[in-house]
Amino acid sequence: MAKILVVDDEADLEILVKQKFRKKIRENVYEFIFAQNGEEALQKVSEHPDLDIILSDINMPIMDGLTLLSRLPEANPMLKAVMVSAYGDMQNIRTAMNRGAFDFVCKPVDFDDLDLTMEKTIMHVKQLQETIKAIKENNILKMYVDENVINFMTNKEFETSLLKNEMLEATVLFVDVCGFTSITEQFPANTIVNLLNGLFDTIVKEIIAQEGHVDKFMGDAVMAVFRGKYHLDRAIDAGLALKNQIKNIEEITVGDKKYKPEISIGINSGEMVSGNIGSASLKRFDYTVIGDAVNTAQRLQSVAKPGQILISEAVFNIVKESFKCELNGEYVLKNKSVSVNTYEVIE
Repeated sequence: MAKILVVDDEADLEILVKQKFRKKIRENVYEFIFAQNGEEALQKVSEHPDLDIILSDINMPIMDGLTLLSRLPEANPMLKAVMVSAYGDMQNIRTAMNRGAFDFVCKPVDFDDLDLTMEKTIMHVKQLQETIKAIKENNILKMYVDENVINFMTNKEFETSLLKNEMLEATVLFVDVCGFTSITEQFPANTIVNLLNGLFDTIVKEIIAQEGHVDKFMGDAVMAVFRGKYHLDRAIDAGLALKNQIKNIEEITVGDKKYKPEISIGINSGEMVSGNIGSASLKRFDYTVIGDAVNTAQRLQSVAKPGQILISEAVFNIVKESFKCELNGEYVLKNKSVSVNTYEVIE
């Protein structure tokens, strides 16, 4: 239903409008609200923020229609006005259009023509409203979805390639906030959420600084993927920067409880599958990477101690001339049949 404000000082116009549009009023196509001058119209605009269009006369007491036009952008920038006036000379029409009128209808009113003009104006307003809504939804979507997914969704082949995937060489970094689960029982829920969001913000900034992208947040952990040139070096640089940033965060005290944020990091590089993982029937997907290289990165993080950045021996052999690393020991990682030599990245 379209909500229409009619602004005219002629008392019989309200009756005439209700008669001419009685069928559409009855069918809830149109809802009319009436005002007798521009000042009263602005009050109605304030009282009814869901108005779609205005039909306004020009010559009215207190505030004329042209003055009303100049005040509308401040009152409600989405509203569009159609001027309905006997003063249909070119000067008034030009003034009205320059002040933002969408259209102009001359009196005496041809109500069939007015109805078509209203439909056209309402359609334009609805399109504007949908555009604004889409922009708002897109801005909200950007808060929850990685930029790579947004770019993928704008591809013209998006709908036909939902279940397609690609093999690529990349590096995965897992960061876990150590000991966070234990403090959830000690600190208030709001404190926990604010603390975790603050830590995540610090982590994400360093990942972005090295041109990585956050794949997902998993409880108190973050998964990031690095692609392109020097992806392994950039991931390790991000890990070292994260380690230093978190180390400099002071101990947090709430009541008699204290918490010093620490993180453990696992990094691994290799071949992995990138694509949408999920259900076409449910229409729910996770645009991510999977594979043994990804699983190993997560397992390395799980055995890393607070403050450690662990890599596999294969990764160590690639980066040993670029980064200072120390042998950390041999571990049997979860779901691995063969033990893995691990190295800690120092600097």
